[in-house]
Amino acid sequence: MRQHLLTLFTVLSLLPLQSLRALPGPQPAADPEPDSGSVVCPPGVYTTAPDDCVPLGPAQFLTQAAATGIPYPTLPLPSFKPDSALNDIPYHYFKVDDTGTPLYQSLQDAEANHPSQVLAPGFLYVSYQQRVDTDQGVFYLLRSGAWIAGFGARAAVPTFQGLQFSSQPRNPFGWVLGTVKSRTSPGLNGPDSGNTWYRYQVVQIYATQKVDNITWNLVAPNEWIDARYIGRVDPHTDPPQGVTSNRWIEVNLFEQTLSVYDNNQLVFATLVASGAKPFWTRPGVFKIYEKDITTPMSGSTAADKSDYYYLEDVPFTMYFDEKRALHGAYWHNGFGYPRSHGCVNLSIGDSHWLFNWANIGDFVYVYDPSGQTPTDASSYGAGAP
Repeated sequence: MRQHLLTLFTVLSLLPLQSLRALPGPQPAADPEPDSGSVVCPPGVYTTAPDDCVPLGPAQFLTQAAATGIPYPTLPLPSFKPDSALNDIPYHYFKVDDTGTPLYQSLQDAEANHPSQVLAPGFLYVSYQQRVDTDQGVFYLLRSGAWIAGFGARAAVPTFQGLQFSSQPRNPFGWVLGTVKSRTSPGLNGPDSGNTWYRYQVVQIYATQKVDNITWNLVAPNEWIDARYIGRVDPHTDPPQGVTSNRWIEVNLFEQTLSVYDNNQLVFATLVASGAKPFWTRPGVFKIYEKDITTPMSGSTAADKSDYYYLEDVPFTMYFDEKRALHGAYWHNGFGYPRSHGCVNLSIGDSHWLFNWANIGDFVYVYDPSGQTPTDASSYGAGAP
């Protein structure tokens, strides 16, 4: 025993004094472990700080996104493109020179320049079924049977189409109306995100803020777009006041969008071009009272007929308010902006889809959530394309 004690004493005597001082007594508690040595939380949304991990990296990004309205996981719209064959119609269109043109009863009369009547100056489109090149020039045989000289241009029919839905969208969505850059925060002074969005791109809208009297939409994490550059749809499931059916068409004049509901569920939505000032599309609740696969439209509102228009074979026309109708428009691609004389213009494919879906007697609810469109009946005439 003495030999063991002697050995222990010898070992202790050889240790440095500093080590001997560190041996006795309880040790002070260590500082909390810094984040750099902590366990990072798995990707997810953490509404409260967890005890067993640090919500950094992907978890921090997702949590911040959720705080601004972007859910996790982000789900795509339950939508799909309509059949592109809806754009195919058996008509070809020709824009006649604005100064008007003679009409001929036969090709021989056209070559000899013996007109039977004259198409007055104005905004003129005709529907033709044959083009003929002769030594006297180019001539078109119209579907009406008349001939015209080829002074003008063939119309390129726009092919834009909206969206069909397999289930109710979880949040608002819309279409970008032009080339626009997003910002990392709402407001004209927000930093540029570096991303550019283009016309007819579809976006989901996760949050809305108003900064300096301008509304901004959050369309992706840290990407805000001025709401004036988006045609927005806010899905809902209850019929508007005055609609006594679970099936209706809804036209938002402020957003320039059209939504179709069947069994109280959104089944289709798209951009439109409604009446421009002072030829507004009248707000109200209406019903489709006539459907025409194709129809001619012509007329003028000015006393001197300076705004005369003549449009042949306007496709898929559905009248709902006097001469105001939902119909295809082959003469412009300005969907998302007011530009008609009161009708609701759709692309050919969209009007074709709607024509196939709609029945006479279906409700058409037209409204302007901004309140800018007049509601006084004296502000409206019969309407026009």
